[in-house]
Order: sequence, then structure tokens, then C-alpha cells
Amino acid sequence: MIIGLGNDLIDIRRIEKSIERFGDRFIERIFTDVERAKSDKRAQRAASYAKRFAAKEACAKALGTGLNRGVFWRDMGVVNLPGGKPTMRLTGGALARLEAITPAGHTALIELTITDDFPLAQAIVIIQAVERGAVTLK
Repeated sequence: MIIGLGNDLIDIRRIEKSIERFGDRFIERIFTDVERAKSDKRAQRAASYAKRFAAKEACAKALGTGLNRGVFWRDMGVVNLPGGKPTMRLTGGALARLEAITPAGHTALIELTITDDFPLAQAIVIIQAVERGAVTLK
């Protein structure tokens, strides 16, 4: 069952301007170490950061809190599964919120899709509650 849905669309140029204006202060405040390592290697660095920014916004919406009630930027990070598929790794307040909205006897599964087409980046997050022991396709 779906327990959360979030979507975000951002102008890549907005992230470019934030990086130009605030540099590492902005990047370190918003992004995890894993996200920084991945994005800093990309030729389209700002687009990579913009997709991750949109994913965090979409995830916060799917959690039903936005960036509020103990959910902070770095509590949500885009990571890739071994096959390359993106998903979210939650910690801190975001993880606590995920646990609170996940029904007893279920495990939360976060689906993420991210894309960009200059000047826009988009992310969609779907949080599912899957019955423990149920078979899921990945």
C-alpha cells in the first residue's frame, strides 16, 4: 500500500546560483557525503545536485512533514542500489517519521525516480508499506 507520495520540480539554474553564491557552505548544509562525492564527479555538476535537491523535497513531501517536525536536509540522501537504481537512505528525524507512518507488520520501501532536462530537474518519491515476508520485485 502507498503511504506517501511526493513530487518536486526545480530550476537547475537556482542550484547553480546557490553554489556560486554560497559554495561549500550550501553544499555541506544540504547534501550528504555520498551525494557530494557522486555530484562532484559529474560533468553536469549543478544538474546532479538539483536532482538530489528535488529528491529531498519530494521525499519530505512523501513523509508528510516537509522540512519540518525534525526532518532535515541531510536526513535524506540519494543512494544507488548495486544495479544503479536510485533510492533514498533516511536517518535522524526523517527515519523516525518513516517508522511512525509505517504500519505495524510492514516494511517501508522507498521508490525514487529522478531526471533532468535543462533547465529543469524533477524527482518523484513513492513510499510503500510492504507486508513483512511478502515478495517484492526490484
